[in-house]
Amino acid sequence: MENEELKQIIATAKVWTGKEFDEETRTAVQQMLDAEDKSELIDSFYRTLEFGTGGLRGIMGPGTNRMNKYIVAQATQGYANYLNKIAREGGFETLEKGGRPSVVVCHDCRNNGRLFAETVADVFAANGIKVYLFESLRPTPEVSFAIRDLKCQGGVNVTASHNPKEYNGYKAYWEDGSQVLQPHDQGIIDEVNKVQMRDVKRGGDKDLIEIIGGEMDYNYMMAVKSVMIDQQSILNQKDLNIVYTPLHGTGRQIIPMCLRSWGFQNIHVVPEQMVIDGNFPTVKSPNPENSEAMTMGMALGTKLNADLVIASDPDADRIAIVARNDKGEWTIINGNQTCMMYCYYIINNMKALGKMTPDMYLVKTIVTSEVIRRIADRQGVTLTDEYTGFKWIANRIRMWEKDRKYIGGGEESFGFLAYDKVRDKCSPSAICLICEIAAYAKDHGMSLYQYLMNIYMEYGFQREVSINVVRPGKTGAEEIAQMMTNYRQQPLTEIAGEKVICTKDYKTLVRRDLKDGKWVESKIDMALGATSNVLQYFTEGGIKASVRPSGTEPKIKYYFEIPATMTSPADYERATAEAENRMPEIKKAFGI
Repeated sequence: MENEELKQIIATAKVWTGKEFDEETRTAVQQMLDAEDKSELIDSFYRTLEFGTGGLRGIMGPGTNRMNKYIVAQATQGYANYLNKIAREGGFETLEKGGRPSVVVCHDCRNNGRLFAETVADVFAANGIKVYLFESLRPTPEVSFAIRDLKCQGGVNVTASHNPKEYNGYKAYWEDGSQVLQPHDQGIIDEVNKVQMRDVKRGGDKDLIEIIGGEMDYNYMMAVKSVMIDQQSILNQKDLNIVYTPLHGTGRQIIPMCLRSWGFQNIHVVPEQMVIDGNFPTVKSPNPENSEAMTMGMALGTKLNADLVIASDPDADRIAIVARNDKGEWTIINGNQTCMMYCYYIINNMKALGKMTPDMYLVKTIVTSEVIRRIADRQGVTLTDEYTGFKWIANRIRMWEKDRKYIGGGEESFGFLAYDKVRDKCSPSAICLICEIAAYAKDHGMSLYQYLMNIYMEYGFQREVSINVVRPGKTGAEEIAQMMTNYRQQPLTEIAGEKVICTKDYKTLVRRDLKDGKWVESKIDMALGATSNVLQYFTEGGIKASVRPSGTEPKIKYYFEIPATMTSPADYERATAEAENRMPEIKKAFGI
């Protein structure tokens, strides 16, 4: 690092030793300043934690590049300024021009969650904004529901979702209950970037902060119940043996309550993981995408001879599902498979019950399984592809809500939403619906695993593999940016011995197809004309590869879909191995 750059970092850090910061912060920053090794100081102060299109997320600690009450307050001041500006201009659908905007504020189980949520509420109130503050931790989807139910103009949920315990975050929501999208995302960012610490207003009218809880829980639970498709299957299989774990998070009360409201009566919980704890002591990482997080649930499931083991992540937007295979062994159903089952079940069972209408549609993200595309196309159901992140699925619902009926949307990262009363991933409804699917399967002599195998036999098999390459810190961010530049400057023409016949660059919205030996370019039509730093490749043999930097974490993400031959349900493991055996060649093509 250049000497002048280090001097600026030191000068910034010294400000944090002033009397306007609490003693704990001042002491920690002084220790970094005094340390011979300046790496922690540099990483904590080399930039201000960026308020991105989804809000904030970062490691907790003192410093401008950390999640702490000062950075949270500064961000909230900028968000408050923007809300008040739009209110004055009459830019809200749910508020008369010049009216007082209102927001919902909540948090999950993470360390400092309540402190940050109360800080957010205080700053909003000091800016004359009405605040509905949840009495304690609640699921992310309930925050989205509450914004809509209370006709608020925005909201904040303090959460870092499934990230490691060192992290916390800040999700900003708009009046429709979805995470903020353009142009408001950039508008908020611009306001946040203008705010200095001295600009933050505190000590507002406490009467502007209203505590909410039980009544909203009931309203939300009734909304979740509206997702139910086939009550008779649940009545027939009400004793379906379910093990559930919240992974120390926010689903601990609401999800068992929702399951019982649907009619399931044989629900067991993992007691050690029902304890609210932001340190997540029973798992290495509270991410249901990691099989290790499901170990305790599977152990209890074995003891109780359960049909299913299900988890929600700390803020209860994502889910994980474990079912028994034909050998009676626990098998983790991945996010693509979960989304496939939801879409297949919704289409087929709504048709069977006479509930399907031509205006209904499904949504998936661009990195989610193409098997879902085959299901929708063959069944004659509209399916749209949107960018990664549920705010884009929510945007599609908003665009079509007057003319079409949304019946489901999901992504490969273990998230699904089966109704439009919430505008974010919703594990309570997704968990209840997967249990309904399992009940339906059992009512027809199948396990959930066998139900999945039947989908493969009908629509073809492919294996989805995700790889995350982590590059932390300033140098890591630079390395990730260079990797994306290299892919664009040196386009791949072959992957694992298969010719690339189509590429999509969502940063430029250019699609290139190989036709008669020549590349033909066309425009990719995405909602709002929005762009995203994503590259995709399709080969002549059916491989699909996607690569993108994470918007919230220091990593670059790869998504691969690899077809293989599956001649019978018993052939699943061999087909899986056949596909996975191609991974070394595929990774080599991408230099990973």
